Amino acid sequence: MDRRNDVLAWNAPGHALLAPHLAADAPNTPVTRPNLTRMLFLDPAYRALHRDWPTEATLAVASLRQVTAHHPHDQRLTDLVGQLTIQTEEFTTLWKRHPVRTCTSGEKHLDHPTAGPMDLTSETLSLPSPSGQRLITYTAEAGSASERALRDLTQPPATEHRLIPRSAER
Repeated sequence: MDRRNDVLAWNAPGHALLAPHLAADAPNTPVTRPNLTRMLFLDPAYRALHRDWPTEATLAVASLRQVTAHHPHDQRLTDLVGQLTIQTEEFTTLWKRHPVRTCTSGEKHLDHPTAGPMDLTSETLSLPSPSGQRLITYTAEAGSASERALRDLTQPPATEHRLIPRSAER
């Protein structure tokens, strides 16, 4: 992701977890590039994914506030804040509270439309560059139902192999 929470790339498991309702190649083009903050407030499918939406929304606004403080002349950040302020009262209410926070790790409580409830840990790695690019990983506790759900979600279904008797090969 970039500093604005635009998804620059995702692997197949990340796409399956966060936004299976979007095209897998959506991050490839700036016009279709998903923005996780925008989605949290304006995309019903992404919003429904978060079981604890109020906490996620508060963290997203706090993180966005911090980024805008560090990049006050970033017009795309200003446009994002303006769009969300106009389109959702929930964002406006949170923005007016002035929360500021960096979100580098935490728990995510998801209710995936096909995999069901998952309790995951997220870790964010910030790349050492002025671009603000970050890599987010999601993991589940070993042996948990969340791990099984995550594995089932991100692994392709097993293909059926039929054995052909040698006599039928000829």
